[in-house]
Amino acid sequence: MNKIKVNYKSTLAYYEIAYFLKDYMNKNLVIVCIGTDKCIGDCLGPLVGTMLKERFIPLPVYGTISSPIHALNLDKKLNEIYLNHPNACIIGIDACLGDSNSIGEIHTRDYPIHPGKGVGKTLPDVGDASIIGIVDSSENAEIFTSRSIRLSLIMDMAKVIVDALLHSYYLSHQK
Repeated sequence: MNKIKVNYKSTLAYYEIAYFLKDYMNKNLVIVCIGTDKCIGDCLGPLVGTMLKERFIPLPVYGTISSPIHALNLDKKLNEIYLNHPNACIIGIDACLGDSNSIGEIHTRDYPIHPGKGVGKTLPDVGDASIIGIVDSSENAEIFTSRSIRLSLIMDMAKVIVDALLHSYYLSHQK
């Protein structure tokens, strides 16, 4: 299992992520962004999905601010995605909790996301590859409801992830 970790403030964070993901970029790729807009800490995925659609990435994107994929509809949405894209390669994107010194890190991995794991939920794994953004400390008792998570952190991390996915797409489609 391979993974890279970059801090969203790193100058070339988007490029490191893009280079890692370029081999996943093909006509069967589907991007699935997990989370909800009802909580700042958990809106990283839907924000990425919304921004990708606004930037017209030429790939199917599921999970946006207006149509989020979250714990309550994950099974149903995944079934729809598998039905509409039977041979899909999926990149899952989600917010995550971690060590306090890891907040702001974006981890890109060649294995799925385990949504809900940090809050004790058992949900289906998502993706052949995944991108997680560490948005808060797992030591925080008020998981994902913390008032200390700044929207600016989520926005800035989302921008890096979106730039990385777009750059990766163009890296993989150069001839």
